[in-house]
Amino acid sequence: LSLLFSCQRFVLGPRLVTSPRASAKRAFPVPRAMSDAAHRRVASLNAHLSPGTGNSSTVHQKSPDDIVVVSALRTPITRARKGGLKDTPADDLLATLLRASVAATGLNPVDVGDVVVGSVLGNSSQRANECRIGMFLAGFPASVPVRTVNRQCSSGLQAVADVAAAIKAGFYEVGIAAGVETMTSNPMKWEGGMNPRVASSSDAQSCLIPMGVTSENVAERWNISRLTQDSFSVRSHARAAAARSSGRFDSQIVPVHTTWVDPATGETKNIIVKEDDGIREGVSLEALSKLPAVFKKGGSTTPGNASQISDGAGCVVLARRSYAEREGLPIIGKFLAFAAVGVDPLVMGIGPAVAIPAAVEKAGLRVDQIDLFELNEAFASQATYCAEKLQLNHEIVNVNGGAIALGHPLGATGARCVATLLHEMKRSHKKTGVVSMCIGSGMGAAGVFAAE
Repeated sequence: LSLLFSCQRFVLGPRLVTSPRASAKRAFPVPRAMSDAAHRRVASLNAHLSPGTGNSSTVHQKSPDDIVVVSALRTPITRARKGGLKDTPADDLLATLLRASVAATGLNPVDVGDVVVGSVLGNSSQRANECRIGMFLAGFPASVPVRTVNRQCSSGLQAVADVAAAIKAGFYEVGIAAGVETMTSNPMKWEGGMNPRVASSSDAQSCLIPMGVTSENVAERWNISRLTQDSFSVRSHARAAAARSSGRFDSQIVPVHTTWVDPATGETKNIIVKEDDGIREGVSLEALSKLPAVFKKGGSTTPGNASQISDGAGCVVLARRSYAEREGLPIIGKFLAFAAVGVDPLVMGIGPAVAIPAAVEKAGLRVDQIDLFELNEAFASQATYCAEKLQLNHEIVNVNGGAIALGHPLGATGARCVATLLHEMKRSHKKTGVVSMCIGSGMGAAGVFAAE
């Protein structure tokens, strides 16, 4: 980052580059070809670093240094402990998507500079090994490295941002960002003891509050009623059901060939999981209203207006535009900007309301210029707050449903949302989109994308 700010301070003329470290009278001649390249680079840096101007026309200008998306795919998202992927290991989920990404693009795996996988609940060292195994199961060569990243619910989006940053820095020309979570095998839990010093910091204590309680805090502080939350959930399921039945998810979902153990008989069956299985088609407001609050007596957060625990994976291939064009890879979108921010852990769900404006400004846009939003529905309370705080039109937020209907496999959600966003942008001919989510312990993240 310090290099970026240093570069921004350079003033370029058509043939000369003047450095702030040089005297005012001294200039350094640069060959014309280098000067042209330098102009493009500094223009790109200025666009990245300057505050948002609201000039959306520059967003769609093309540069050889653009970070583009050449593929964005996901597995079906299925219910933890009950769904079609409950017995499928993480390395098989990842291998399925890596193979499909290569097949869909014609990418040469040898060229991949890194595979970055978001994962939250899997044992860190074991999950890192599982990701390496998944690469080999997909046919990738040993020369390609892999690592994991964990920023909780934004891990899949953080992987995308990490790969984009590495390409921008010149570390490599093409990389893969993925996310995977097997919440059947790796349930949410706290391991080990507790540092007694936590008692000395109220913020540190707030990091330990169950996520459902933070949802209750948001609902209470901003007067978000149970009716509003349940209505939000009905809309999420209805939109997801419509998207599934109309085939809108087909282009982004990769079927998973796997085994499944029948809980009734114990029999192991070979199955193909082709679609999300957490969507409750036809769910009514009346049905949701009968569900009890589970985090607070007299509260409003229920299993019906909170995200589902799920199994699944997502995968996004990013490249420098010059590489993608040279290799003939399909370009489906452009990565514009990313922001991660911190908020009060007591109300961690408000994170997107802070992260979205920050990321959009970095992209040189305003929030009201964004055409589509994939706002992760950790809870209906916080998703409602964020949409209302930013004055978002509900008709452009989660148009195909969200995590309340589809599920929320923590480490995979960011990559899943990117896939859902980009495919919907292509289908509906939208130009700009945002993926955002809240993050446990009090954070938010957002990424901004443009259509090709």
